[in-house]
Amino acid sequence: MNSKKVFLSTMALFVSLLLVSLIVSGCKCCDKKSEKCMTHDKASMGMEQTVCPISGMAVNKDISTTYKGKTVYFCSPACKTEFEKNPEKYTGKLPQFKSDM
Repeated sequence: MNSKKVFLSTMALFVSLLLVSLIVSGCKCCDKKSEKCMTHDKASMGMEQTVCPISGMAVNKDISTTYKGKTVYFCSPACKTEFEKNPEKYTGKLPQFKSDM
C-alpha cells in the first residue's frame, strides 16, 4: 500500500472516531443551559425534533411514537423499540420535552 493510501485510510479512521465520540458525548452545554448552545436555543424556541434521541442521526418522520402526548421521531424501527423500553432515559435529549424540565 502506498503512503498516500495509508494516509487517507488513517484520516478516514480518525474522522470516523471523532464523529462517533461527538455523537456519544452529546452536547455538554445543554446540561448547563448555556446561552452558547445552539441545541438548547432551538429547544427553547420550540423548534421541531430533527435528531434521533437514540443514535443522534437524522430522523425519519415515518417512524414515530407518542409519549406523554408528544410525538417522538426516530431514524429506525430499532431506535423506536429502544426508546419504548425506557423513554425517560432519552426525553432530556428531545426539544419537545425541554419545556417540561
